[in-house]
Amino acid sequence: MHDYDRTTLFIDGQWVPGTGGAPIDVIDPATEQRVGVVPSGTAADVDAAVDAARRAFDPLISLAERRERLDRAIAAMEKRLPDIAETITREMGAPIRISQTVQTQVPLAVARGFAAALTDFEFEERIGNSLVVREPYGVVAAITPWNYPLYQLVAKVVPAIAAGCTVVLKPSNEAPLSVFEFVEALAESGLPPGVVNLVTGPGGVVGERMAEHPDVDFVSFTGSTGVGSRVGELAGKSIKKVALELGGKSANVILEGGDLKTAIKVGVGNAFLNGGQTCMAWTRMLVPQSRYGEALDLIAEAASKYTVGDPWDPGTRIGPSASASQYHSVLGFIERAQRDGARLLVGGSEKVRDVGYFIKPTVFADVDPDSELGQEEVFGPVLAVIPFSDTDDALRIANGTPYGLSGAVWAADDQTAIAFARQVQTGQLDINGGPYNPVAPFGGYKKSGIGRELGRIGFEEYLQTKSLQLKS
Repeated sequence: MHDYDRTTLFIDGQWVPGTGGAPIDVIDPATEQRVGVVPSGTAADVDAAVDAARRAFDPLISLAERRERLDRAIAAMEKRLPDIAETITREMGAPIRISQTVQTQVPLAVARGFAAALTDFEFEERIGNSLVVREPYGVVAAITPWNYPLYQLVAKVVPAIAAGCTVVLKPSNEAPLSVFEFVEALAESGLPPGVVNLVTGPGGVVGERMAEHPDVDFVSFTGSTGVGSRVGELAGKSIKKVALELGGKSANVILEGGDLKTAIKVGVGNAFLNGGQTCMAWTRMLVPQSRYGEALDLIAEAASKYTVGDPWDPGTRIGPSASASQYHSVLGFIERAQRDGARLLVGGSEKVRDVGYFIKPTVFADVDPDSELGQEEVFGPVLAVIPFSDTDDALRIANGTPYGLSGAVWAADDQTAIAFARQVQTGQLDINGGPYNPVAPFGGYKKSGIGRELGRIGFEEYLQTKSLQLKS
């Protein structure tokens, strides 16, 4: 039985009332009905949580203790995954088939990747006459978004535990309920008081206090580029480490000789995954002018298979946008793209259902690379198709946005694709359909962020480096 009316925060190992006012409603985007509430925390709640995390932090924590904490936490989380999947569908509208797979099983694989990194990691090495040691960074402020609520938690909290850090966690107000279930699992796993703390509330209050707090050593934020800039500004005032995983406008580049049919099928699926609410979505499809007509036919056919509707129906591939504000934002992009001269190939802004924040999967052809739709992150089921004349033109378009998070390259052979990919300014690229790797480093170039998550390299973000100069 789910408890969706949350009235307490988790601070210093206890569920305690917040000091704020009226609670925050959580809305089911498929029904537009309230499904629960979470506390509206305050700066005082953040201070209490940071104080608890500081007292719980032990810079000399043993490797054995870290491994024990991590193993217990992952086991406790795994038991909760079926319930968490249902909660994610309820609070942010992901189709149940996505919640039971991508939304929960990928985080489990990511968590296991961190466990492997901890097992294999060398915490000390000799460099000349120096002993170089790696130590836990300290108190981590983790601020997470609503689109993949469990994944984003795991990508921050699990490596922090593995490194021996302590955490103050703030989820989004749109999808916080699954976060409470995750924290309950951690509490049941026997983590010592203060190791993980949870404070919900307005970003402008709770998030800003976390970012500026003088006793926070490291801020890890995932969200929009605009808010990330503000987090970096606040954190910089006290000279603390910042990791930012921000927006994207990733290009799926199909070069001459690439497998057009497969590239389009995979690319459309990637763009529409989670209703397009994915920072690493390939939202620009770059197609050779010589095969443009053929490509548009294949794209329209692929897009027609993406059913939008009730997220509890196992056949649904696209659920609602996660909130009213996101719904209206995406519709605005669609309407402006039409005014800007892009050709509507599939979908559009017509209402899908009388109730719920549903948007048709939408494809625009003839998109100007320099237009709003060619430059800005929509965060909805909207794909921009852009023709290119030659390889140099494709590279110019691929690199021609402020972002650089993800992408793909398809070519006649891997060597050609890799040679092109080496020139693309982005943090991750799939080569001819290479599969997702939960232990490969993930993060952005340019305005897509700072730092890396996942696997050994993501784990290292939570460690400080110290050099001890020896006589010999």
